[in-house]
Amino acid sequence: MRPEVALPVLLPLLSGAISLLFWRSRAMQRFVAVAGNIALLVVSLWLFVSTLSDGYVTMQMGSWPAPFGITLIADLLSAVMVLMTSIIGLAMGIYSLATTGRGHEKFGYYPLMHLLLAGVMGAFLTGDIFNLYVWFEVMLVASFALLILGGERAQMEGAIKYVTLNLLASVIFLTAVGLLYGMVGTLNMADIALRMDEAEHTGMVEVLAVMFMVAFGIKAAAFPLFFWLPASYHTPPVAVSALFAGLLTKVGVYAMFRVFTLMFDQTMGYLQEIMLWGAGFTMVTGVLGAAAQHEFRRILSFHIVSQIGYMILGLALYTPLAIAGGVFAIVHNMVVKTNLFLISGITHRLQGTYQLKKMGGLYRERPWLAVAFFLSAFSLAGIPPLSGFFAKFVIVRAGLEVEAYVVTGIALAVGLMTLYSMVKIWNEVFWKSLPEDNDVPETATPTGDDGRLLKPSLWMMYLPVMVLALFSLLIGVLAEPIMWVMMGIGDQLFEPSGYIEAVLGVAASADDVLLEPASGGAAPEVNAEEEAP
Repeated sequence: MRPEVALPVLLPLLSGAISLLFWRSRAMQRFVAVAGNIALLVVSLWLFVSTLSDGYVTMQMGSWPAPFGITLIADLLSAVMVLMTSIIGLAMGIYSLATTGRGHEKFGYYPLMHLLLAGVMGAFLTGDIFNLYVWFEVMLVASFALLILGGERAQMEGAIKYVTLNLLASVIFLTAVGLLYGMVGTLNMADIALRMDEAEHTGMVEVLAVMFMVAFGIKAAAFPLFFWLPASYHTPPVAVSALFAGLLTKVGVYAMFRVFTLMFDQTMGYLQEIMLWGAGFTMVTGVLGAAAQHEFRRILSFHIVSQIGYMILGLALYTPLAIAGGVFAIVHNMVVKTNLFLISGITHRLQGTYQLKKMGGLYRERPWLAVAFFLSAFSLAGIPPLSGFFAKFVIVRAGLEVEAYVVTGIALAVGLMTLYSMVKIWNEVFWKSLPEDNDVPETATPTGDDGRLLKPSLWMMYLPVMVLALFSLLIGVLAEPIMWVMMGIGDQLFEPSGYIEAVLGVAASADDVLLEPASGGAAPEVNAEEEAP
């Protein structure tokens, strides 16, 4: 019984239920938004320490043994993603206190936020492919409700594009799960990994791999079906945009890492070229889209797409070092991308607009905000010694080692284009003087996302921004021990036998699929073809 692997899922559900019970108490919902996420951070740290110590932490729900019951499992990758999600969740809880108006709170903003966090945590910790689909749908329902909160025309247009393509991805995902179950007769991912080598229809295995790649690629906003993201992420309240930017696409990338290193590793030779070019086009189209924009949040939205390309590239190169670099890119991007959206919300509060041409002068008026933007933006561009540099350095080194020179060159060029976009924002928002046609006072009109008056509460907006900026800097300063953890993740994903043994209690050979007692007893080895696990 390892409760630390179940609590990251249960706590957000409990927090959401408490918020619903106190539907009419705005103060109680706000208290739970912070207290619940603090508790979530504590249990996430507990889980991370446990995985560092034990390698894998598992729990069989309802005491049903795998593969018959639902398994919750945390390896280093899951634990790191859970920890980062809890950090982002706490930052959002605090930031939302200053930006969410009574209207949005009345219609369930905080319960939906907790439900979204529960969906993300469930996706990271499930060991069952159908439950992965279920948690994706929980995220989709919560995110769609948050996206339309307020009911403005731009929000509705963005939400239609968002939900249409994500529902398409869900249909492809569910169809692939059904076909996979028909082929191997199990939904437990560790058990599927054992049985995939026995699959008779190798062509069907490749078809399923492509279906999962397309479904997760849409969820991750990869090329060519990424346009739902820049069409929608700039429309909701800024706290919602930041929450989406930090978490949602990363779950799609996580699913790709999990499925293609555990269940479909034998298809990587076939799919590797597709993934490599998909990653390259994702980087290029995202950064070119950002370069053409002049609205703060739209630039950041296109850069979400661009950075997803680096993460997928880490998987496509398919070496332990590349996988470690891809996960490093995910961790770094969750912090800096969330923070950049939060900073855009502060600049909007101060100057009343997201249009770069109408902004200016914040370097002199708010120097600490300028420093926070500098650390986050230039980290995103990969400037040393910030966190983004080390993530990109590892991926580029891995690309050179496997002689993938073209896509590695693309990654370097996209880094320069990212720097161009960040410098454009810096020059327009912080460096140049405030245009005369913008007469918004220094603190702007303190209204919530629903238009109702709020207390200024700028310190509650500054606090998470400063903490996340320092955290990004800390990732760069502590790159060596963090890289040690990332290499541990790369080794675990590249050799999934430990994952299989942790879930099923059997050891899997790298050459033959053999079942033997995990305790190493004297029982003879049994070939999997003769006896199903």
